[in-house]
Amino acid sequence: MRVAAGQFAVTPDWETNAQTCVSLMQQAAANAAALLVLPEALLARDDNDPDMSVKSAQPLSGGFLRLLLEESRRNDLTTILTIHVPTSEGRAANTLVALRRGEIVAQYQKLHLYDAFSVQESKRVDAGSTLPALIDVGGMRVGLMTCYDLRFPELALALALNGAEVIVLPTAWVRGPLKEHHWASLLTARALDTTCYFVAAGECGNKNIGQSKIIDPLGVTLAGAGSSPQIIYAEISKDSLQEIRSQLPVLNNRRFAPPQIM
Repeated sequence: MRVAAGQFAVTPDWETNAQTCVSLMQQAAANAAALLVLPEALLARDDNDPDMSVKSAQPLSGGFLRLLLEESRRNDLTTILTIHVPTSEGRAANTLVALRRGEIVAQYQKLHLYDAFSVQESKRVDAGSTLPALIDVGGMRVGLMTCYDLRFPELALALALNGAEVIVLPTAWVRGPLKEHHWASLLTARALDTTCYFVAAGECGNKNIGQSKIIDPLGVTLAGAGSSPQIIYAEISKDSLQEIRSQLPVLNNRRFAPPQIM
């Protein structure tokens, strides 16, 4: 199965960002990808206003997703991304959506909010409380995570123990000392923890690193992006995953009880 991760610099204008997403969807479909992962918080971004994405929040029925859903009707591609959805006055939920054939086939409200490195996501965003359900893409079971979730191994492990074979990760990974090292190390570690494929897409604006990656269950990077807008592809295989898990059965060799999420 061919999978893709697309990255771009989100602008302050949601219609511009929606058209960029549509273009990436068209490219992924034209290259026979079954799965496309896009970055986190795609409605709007302004380097001078850290709350722009929340201020621009739209319901799932809003114009942004309407444009993407219209495009998704044209093929069988599954597209993953996150937007902010209003919850109450001045607040929103960082909501991952999976789009396929003109429908929202899954959604997930980000569990771990980025209250770290002098940023406080929880100031304007409401955390989720539910482990996301798996979705099927091309006969493989896909688990859903968002950005800062990557730092919490129990979430990735819970998804794998529930049957995930691929984990997707839309992100806007903020630049900073050692942050690129953290990104690469954590992705490799989570892939090895779970023996899952990871398909991670990063926003690549002035404040975020980009560096989308597709990683196999042995922690090997199959495809990687730099800091500029682009789309990357890799082939993943259920047979290869099963062979790796037979050689490295860490999910079966565990001695501790499965982690409890919320």
